[in-house]
Amino acid sequence: MIQGKDIVIVGLQPWDTEIGSNCKDIALEMSKNNRVLYVNSPLDRITKIRHKDTDFVKKRLAKMQQGENSPILIAPNLWVYDPDVIIESVNWIKVDFIFDLLNKRNNQLFSSSIKKAISVLGMEDFILFNDSDIFRSFYLKELLNPSMSIYYSRDYLLSTDYWKYHGVRLEPKLMAKSDICVANSTYLTDLCKRYNQNSYYVGQGCEIDAFLKADDLPVPGQIAEIGKPIIGYVGALTTIRLDLEIIIHIATDNPQWNIVLVGPEDDEFKASKLHQLKNVHFTGPKDPRELAAYIGAFTVCINPQLVNELTIGNYPRKIDEYLAAGKPVVATKTEGMFEFAAHCYLATNKHEYVKYIQEAMVTDSAEAALQRKAFASSHTWENSVGKIYEALSVNAVTV
Repeated sequence: MIQGKDIVIVGLQPWDTEIGSNCKDIALEMSKNNRVLYVNSPLDRITKIRHKDTDFVKKRLAKMQQGENSPILIAPNLWVYDPDVIIESVNWIKVDFIFDLLNKRNNQLFSSSIKKAISVLGMEDFILFNDSDIFRSFYLKELLNPSMSIYYSRDYLLSTDYWKYHGVRLEPKLMAKSDICVANSTYLTDLCKRYNQNSYYVGQGCEIDAFLKADDLPVPGQIAEIGKPIIGYVGALTTIRLDLEIIIHIATDNPQWNIVLVGPEDDEFKASKLHQLKNVHFTGPKDPRELAAYIGAFTVCINPQLVNELTIGNYPRKIDEYLAAGKPVVATKTEGMFEFAAHCYLATNKHEYVKYIQEAMVTDSAEAALQRKAFASSHTWENSVGKIYEALSVNAVTV
């Protein structure tokens, strides 16, 4: 365990994000034994102009105008800091050397603001943890001179248009110059190792307490009258991530099964044949606190994702939730699923999905459910951050 150190965290998500955040969970875990400064991303020019009437921008500008940008203590050993600078929006620039010049200037402004917060907290010797911030934090190792720098890869960002153009060139360089790289999936770990041999798989944590008690929760009224078996999915229903044909095949090939899909739909899902099938039930989006009850009502859980750049390396957090509820799981076979292979059925096509769902229903048992729960329970933020500490210890005698 690393104790008594100072850690500065930069990344893509602000502390007040409304969605779940690996980086926030890591910060909270690290702050149990170290002082942590969580730096929100700086306000950029386009956001300031386009979203000037939002509370987010108004609050940021007011704090800058009033000079109230000191780090705020939000938990023991954990401070959050809003940078007191506005950086330029430069990602639209496609000429590499011009982008690099302006991006370096953004980094200099960002680092100067971070130094103020570091000085207030008296952090003279600190570890820099970068949560996939390829552009704004590209030069921070040189500008802040941390004792150790960590690059954290948790999504394949280069699959998206925003990151692809300059990210293809810059992310490998950022990985290479970081002291260590850590990743939450084996696929991303292997990617990091192409550019930095000091790369480590650290998995990730999952908030599973509610799911461990899923069997004891009342069945939600929306699906209480649906007959068993229920084949269920929880998550965003988007055709960029999910294979519509697999779900259609499961439903049409097995009309005696009920398919329950919990989550918001994109336009393709809304217009799909699924809405014409009597054994397919859409619940719409749900509060995260309600999800355990829905999963508790499922007979078999599925994750029929497409295999593409966006999905192939992602850590499948929903699988942890399914397994924590003790449910048998059938999921698409991807590299990210290899760690789960002993506890899930991994399918490569729609026919295997039907085969494995049938097998899962026949072979399920109380003992198997307990094994699934135990496996999911090992995926805690304490364990994940512990692996980050191990990687630091191996690579730096000063840590």
